[in-house]
Amino acid sequence: MDLTNPIFHDDDKAREHLESLRWPVGPICPHCGVVNNATKLEGKSTRPGVYKCKDCRKPFSVTVGTLFERSKIPLSKWVLATHLLSSSKKGMSAHQLHRMLGITYKSAWFMAHRIREAMRPTDDEPMGGGGTVVEADETFVGGKEKNRHRSKRFKKHAGGTWGKEKVFALIEREGRVRSVHTASISGPTLRKILVTQMHRATKLYTDDAGQYRRMGEEFDHEVVNHSIGEYVRGDAHTNTIESYFAILKRGIIGTYHHISPKHLKRYLAEFDFRHNTRAALKIGDAERADMALKGITGKRMTYRRADSWAFA
Repeated sequence: MDLTNPIFHDDDKAREHLESLRWPVGPICPHCGVVNNATKLEGKSTRPGVYKCKDCRKPFSVTVGTLFERSKIPLSKWVLATHLLSSSKKGMSAHQLHRMLGITYKSAWFMAHRIREAMRPTDDEPMGGGGTVVEADETFVGGKEKNRHRSKRFKKHAGGTWGKEKVFALIEREGRVRSVHTASISGPTLRKILVTQMHRATKLYTDDAGQYRRMGEEFDHEVVNHSIGEYVRGDAHTNTIESYFAILKRGIIGTYHHISPKHLKRYLAEFDFRHNTRAALKIGDAERADMALKGITGKRMTYRRADSWAFA
């Protein structure tokens, strides 16, 4: 990634880049959906990049109907921040963004959450399928209870506690990962996620945890018995998902240090996105960032919504 690229420093170049990604065949009116039937307004009193639809007669720009709409932050800074988050394997903190972009910490924090929302996939196609392997596992995110201040220990929220947060993930061999923040890792809860997120013809590999014992009723299920020191048996293992969890935890511990439970789902979307567009799939940093920029369409996030609680 060339940080001297004009799209990172010139708002006009950044806007043209975003237009080329969102409107490859011409301006699309966000009000009526008409393609390439708009006039670019060039008046002295008109801000750059405004078009007027010839059908509905309403003005619009490339940021209308996106996560960048009504933002006071220059568009070039949005494009640069998206590239930085997309190309940093273990993420980039809001404090680092605030220092590099020359904006307030609060703005950098909100900006990072908007970009993570852009990285969130909109498709819900089941994972796996005939002839494919999916590994499933759970992990726990958060510091040790003994290291917490007494006032922060075991506080009730959404029927649970402020202890370690539970993350359940599915990963295709040589393919995608999909992780969720879940309130429980009981058998019925994980079964519901599996039957919703995974094709029934998929071969499922898990460890020998009790919550997976009945998964063979739904899938072609093989277990690696970690309790007796078995970690690989032929093609059966959970090393792929454990490798993903290792990167996730290194990012949390080394970059973010602390993640509030109410925002964990967005950080998971960030790490999922980078894995699903990784270099091993022949996707470079610039292409990955462009994919994230395309994800801003049709999504809006207010500060209040960004600060709201919800499990993924």
